Amino acid sequence: MRKPSRRRLVVATSLAAATAATLATVAVATTTAGASGPEQRAERAVQGGKAKNVILLIGDGMGDSEITLARDYTVGADGRLNMDKFPLTGAYTTYAVHEDGTPDYVTDSAASGTGWATGHKTVNGRISKTAGTNKAVPTLLELARKGGYATGSVTTAELTDATPAVLASHVTDRSCQGPADMAKCPSDTIAQGGPGSIAEQSVNQRADVLIGGGKQRFDQRIAQGRYKGITVTEQARKLGYQVVTDTASLRAARPGTPVLGLLAPGNVPVEWTGKPAAVGGTAPQRCVTSNPARPATTPSLADSATKAIQLLEAKQKHSGRGKGFFLQIEGASIDKQDHAADPCGQIGETAAFDRAVKVARDYAAKHPDTLVVTTADHGHTSQIVPLEATPPGLSATLVTDEGQQLKVNYSTNTPGKSQEHTGTQVRIAAQGPQAFRVLGVTNQTDLFTTVRTALRLR
Repeated sequence: MRKPSRRRLVVATSLAAATAATLATVAVATTTAGASGPEQRAERAVQGGKAKNVILLIGDGMGDSEITLARDYTVGADGRLNMDKFPLTGAYTTYAVHEDGTPDYVTDSAASGTGWATGHKTVNGRISKTAGTNKAVPTLLELARKGGYATGSVTTAELTDATPAVLASHVTDRSCQGPADMAKCPSDTIAQGGPGSIAEQSVNQRADVLIGGGKQRFDQRIAQGRYKGITVTEQARKLGYQVVTDTASLRAARPGTPVLGLLAPGNVPVEWTGKPAAVGGTAPQRCVTSNPARPATTPSLADSATKAIQLLEAKQKHSGRGKGFFLQIEGASIDKQDHAADPCGQIGETAAFDRAVKVARDYAAKHPDTLVVTTADHGHTSQIVPLEATPPGLSATLVTDEGQQLKVNYSTNTPGKSQEHTGTQVRIAAQGPQAFRVLGVTNQTDLFTTVRTALRLR
């Protein structure tokens, strides 16, 4: 058989690329054909172009199994969550790398977050630094700020936890959250000419909105440098931040000066409770949808997201630059409750995250130049199994809102130990400018390119 000429190979490659682009456009047209409402008009903008705003929603540990569990329990097997309603859906791979660049098939949140925040794979535990050389690389938040966009990060974890940290800091190890936590990051200390802890870097970045938990990190005293002797919270105030701690003070926060929301000493308390999974299973149970350990003054993730959007939009309107905003919203404790084999806590946090997804999609329906992306950083352990199954690990039986029993299994570690992440690919879905880029199976680092392209960041 005669080998194809170079010219034929070039033509074939060009045709393949053109076909892929056409298929993306056809997928969009099929999704939106005949639609005329505001949400449908927003969905028509998915083909390409420039976005004014980007809202990136991360369900930590929210693999397909976690989504299915929350769907089955809350809206039924044939129901649909808000995150199920995006016009375009794909999947992306989540692996980390070793220092020599070879794959590490199961990522943690630091390495996975670094992937979409910087476009670089890194080693587990590292925050927005390269794998082999441990060099800081620019993040989406830094590039957006430099490009004149308002920026924000909202989470139910500590603001110094891995997923929010990847946007606003660069440290060798994710444990270096506050000035007193720098044991694993000696070269990052201010005394060694480094940028300091994650908390210090986060306020020094001057993001316009930071809302989450982690007050205990920001209340640590700074040991070195210009702000030596005061707490990171006091440093934030000196940098012009309004510090808010509950629903009332968050509502009262005014646009024009940055906002630091410290809603809990550690992670924000979860919304739902119930009996955790156990060896041999549990009796059928309904989840308790009002956690007595969660203060009534704690805003929901949807409330925090709504306020963040209002603040960012108001800032840009007053700036007169014509630029929009970049906002990341994380539902962090889906992962944390999965680690604890607590299905009710996990479902409640997924439902809370889904309400934040609705906030973002409602905003985009009125502002179709907004790219909204929802995804996870990695998969996790929960699996829905037959009622007659007898898993060797931990399991629990729930009674769903449909009145049916459902069994959840947690078996990625020995009972009594923290359940583990999995290396599976996870869902990514989007609407708005450049949303077609999520189609197919992509790499986690491609999300960086999607956001950078949508906002035309350099």
